[in-house]
Amino acid sequence: MFIGEFNYKIDAKKRLAVPAKFRDDLDGKVVVTRGLDGCLFLYQLDEWRKLAEKISNLPLSQADARSFARVMLAGAMEVEIDSSGRILIPDYLKEYADLEKEITIAGVYNRMEIWDKDKWEDYKEKTESEVGDIAEELKELGV
Repeated sequence: MFIGEFNYKIDAKKRLAVPAKFRDDLDGKVVVTRGLDGCLFLYQLDEWRKLAEKISNLPLSQADARSFARVMLAGAMEVEIDSSGRILIPDYLKEYADLEKEITIAGVYNRMEIWDKDKWEDYKEKTESEVGDIAEELKELGV
């Protein structure tokens, strides 16, 4: 389970440290892909396989399903965690999420989200101010 917020910097070689408390659960490899809301998603291999299976079963006849599958699956990259606990963020993913130097990694239960720190702070501030309204809407889903 991934929870918490961690701040890091991308080094000159585009490497990013994975939070030390999560590394043991990752078996040396992870999948990084385009996320939602302008971030990247980072998955354990088993969790990625579960999600990819669900996405691959979406109906090909629906344009939105095809588009979502392309963004998530074609955008994915399996990356190794080096001996220092870092991963290499591919250029196309770095550009997608507008990652600069300062990064926030947010643990979101079964995945990590990789955010540009300023974008994360803006997103978090906006969302925290609306959390009451969001909770009301989620009540219908049983949350």
